[in-house]
Amino acid sequence: MALMDELNAQMKVAMKAKDKETLSVVRMLKAAVQNKQIALGHDLTESDEKSVLASELKQRKESLAEFKAGGRDDLVAQTEGEIKIVESYLPAQLTEAQVASLVDSVIQETGATGKADFGKVMKTLMPQVKGQADGAIVNRIVKAKLS
Repeated sequence: MALMDELNAQMKVAMKAKDKETLSVVRMLKAAVQNKQIALGHDLTESDEKSVLASELKQRKESLAEFKAGGRDDLVAQTEGEIKIVESYLPAQLTEAQVASLVDSVIQETGATGKADFGKVMKTLMPQVKGQADGAIVNRIVKAKLS
């Protein structure tokens, strides 16, 4: 379980540096990973770890949008900092061009021809991009390619 080791090490570093923001985010990530582990009843696979991190990132991005809409600049800055910390634990994000290329190959692989095949394409594609691309971006690109 490399992620927990990495989180523990980062937590110690943040404590020694008295970096409250990083410490807080790392503790939240560690708690989320532990909760998922308890819910599943076994050690997490790398895919499970990516899934937990991706959901934490998604939550923060949704919060960021709400804070911006509400004019809460103080919380916007804090949430942007949290997003950067969470992203540091995820693999590099795919660009839209890379996602579009993957979508093209999956469409060809599955033989999808129209909007009716949307679910088939997403079912094949999402495990490939898990933790590396935002689902909303993938969804938008697949819809555009199938229409």
